[in-house]
Amino acid sequence: MELITVGTGTVAPSARRSSACHFVRRGGIRLLLDCGPGTLHRLASFDLPWAETTHVALTHFHPDHFADLPMLVYALKYTTVPARREPLVVLGPRGVVRLMRALSKGYGSWLLDPGFPILIMDVQPGEPFPLDAELTLDSFPVPHTEESLALGLTAPEGRLVYTGDTGPSPELARWATGCDLLLAECSLPESMAMDIHLTPERAGDLAREAQAKRLVLTHFYPPVENSDPARAAATRFDGPVTAAADGDRFTI
Repeated sequence: MELITVGTGTVAPSARRSSACHFVRRGGIRLLLDCGPGTLHRLASFDLPWAETTHVALTHFHPDHFADLPMLVYALKYTTVPARREPLVVLGPRGVVRLMRALSKGYGSWLLDPGFPILIMDVQPGEPFPLDAELTLDSFPVPHTEESLALGLTAPEGRLVYTGDTGPSPELARWATGCDLLLAECSLPESMAMDIHLTPERAGDLAREAQAKRLVLTHFYPPVENSDPARAAATRFDGPVTAAADGDRFTI
């Protein structure tokens, strides 16, 4: 399983970091974890096969995590040669079907009928969703917005857990226990801590409590980006810690 951190930033405009998106490649699966603004062009800049995307899985409905999804569907409809025929599967928290229907009223009917099959489904915590014969997606509710989910990907070679946006959660740590790679949001420095986001230290706590094998930090607002988040997280977690940049690659 390969992970590319396509967008490690937030809604804050940045010349170095795009909004939330992470590309997972395994076998025939090409999965986007979130699809924030700038995703499509960032994928192209890293020479990643955006036109081969098979699945998009959203963690919640803040625009910095999903706003490029209509752009992806639009590009797949109008710029792929030959025309796309393979289905695109969109997964998200409860309400994602309603969200896509609402967006189609503004963008147009093409969003739900782009000329290739588009399957939009709510993900239910506690109900694993098979992406193929070996790769499974599961989810867990986290303290951010009412619908927010963490996402897990499990294959024979290991497990990736992506927190999405979350505050501290002992329940999340238990759910993520033993994961091979914990991709954790790291929005703010400890001096600006709040209940709906993590700091580097609290991401380190989460990794330690989950007994993760590796911690990768993402989702940096400028105040934490301009510090040393990996070093701060390492004060709480003894394993390998990386403060991801856009385009970094990891293998499980």
